[in-house]
Amino acid sequence: MRIFYDRDADVSLIKNQRVAIVGFGSQGHAHALNLRDSGVKDVVAALRPGASSAKAAAMGFPVMDVAEAARWADVMMIVTPDEGQADIWRDDLKPHMKQGAALLFAHGFNIHFRLIEPRPDLDVLMIAPKGPGH
Repeated sequence: MRIFYDRDADVSLIKNQRVAIVGFGSQGHAHALNLRDSGVKDVVAALRPGASSAKAAAMGFPVMDVAEAARWADVMMIVTPDEGQADIWRDDLKPHMKQGAALLFAHGFNIHFRLIEPRPDLDVLMIAPKGPGH
């Protein structure tokens, strides 16, 4: 296994992309902050109304409904608990994601066990943390 670090990345590849983070818990907010700190200007939190959406807005992130964000984004990252991801995929992402968009996961459970079977036109990636969130 190869682990990639900052020096291995060309952040210019994502700077002009629209990125939506689905979930704003310990991992979601960290990914959003890292993207913003790296110069990615179009980062939104894709959430249902609630405490996480208020937290995201208070941190300066635009908040969109998940389906709306799927229509808007070039890159969708799912960082919600595994048990709810298949429903989010079925209801909000699969019917609305742009042709050729990228679908990112922080954990491979739903892909490995085929609870989520991405459309063939999507790029599928995993960016996994080396440890738990905060």
